[in-house]
Amino acid sequence: MKNSNLSAMGRQRGASALVVLIVVLFFGSLLSLLIKLGPAYMDDLTIQEALEGLDGTEGLSQMGPAQVRTLINKRLSVNNIRGFNTRDIEIEKDGDRVVINLDYEVRNHIFRNVDAVIHFQHNYEMKGT
Repeated sequence: MKNSNLSAMGRQRGASALVVLIVVLFFGSLLSLLIKLGPAYMDDLTIQEALEGLDGTEGLSQMGPAQVRTLINKRLSVNNIRGFNTRDIEIEKDGDRVVINLDYEVRNHIFRNVDAVIHFQHNYEMKGT
């Protein structure tokens, strides 16, 4: 019984160097993508929070589109969002409601001639006090 058990243990060797290299390259590539694409998603979350924070702002329904855009620019500047173009924000007035449509994309260089394009689209309808 002991001999058969010892011979089975001798055949088990673990992962080969090639398998370990492939696993390291795979997880390294995933980590690299996360590092390169993660900031775009974090910026989008910050932009969403800044725009959602406009709901209930005093005098929002009396402001014109240019004033609302200036208010958004100030909020994005405070949150350190610098690479975002506020021309991608469409602001419409519908009576006492303000409708904000946001449609933009972020391009990130991955390696050589490979880029990642991330598209974001959000719609907000809010009232001021």
